[in-house]
Amino acid sequence: MNIATPLPSDEEIALARLGSQELSAVMEMNGEAQKINVVDKSGHTHEVTLPSSVLSMMIEMLTQLGQGNSVSITPIHAELTTQEGADMLNMSRPTFIKLLDSEEIPYSRTGNRRKVAYADLMAYKHRLENNRLAALAELSELDQEMDMGY
Repeated sequence: MNIATPLPSDEEIALARLGSQELSAVMEMNGEAQKINVVDKSGHTHEVTLPSSVLSMMIEMLTQLGQGNSVSITPIHAELTTQEGADMLNMSRPTFIKLLDSEEIPYSRTGNRRKVAYADLMAYKHRLENNRLAALAELSELDQEMDMGY
């Protein structure tokens, strides 16, 4: 399941900012579940108990929306299409398929379709980031050794 929303309107941005601030102010940080009240269309109040991790995620989503960003939710155990995987890595689908063919990222086949586990995609993304940081550190070290003043 992948739930994506378009960019929020100005009204949604304002509401999200306010909601994020209000929810942050009342959330208990002790890691326990919390009860919140929700008022339905007819004015009836319903008490809902939510894990604190859900409330934290709601605050983060509201914060992102309040900054004008779109929010997407992908379950960790989700399987993604090659297009979804390519989109998450900000690359073309053909480039992403080359990564799969070179066995950089594990995948499975359902008929003639390739599926990539979200967790495997994120592991690749973290490896890529760590490699970039290591290369940057190595370049900085070489700059220092050559007294380039950076």
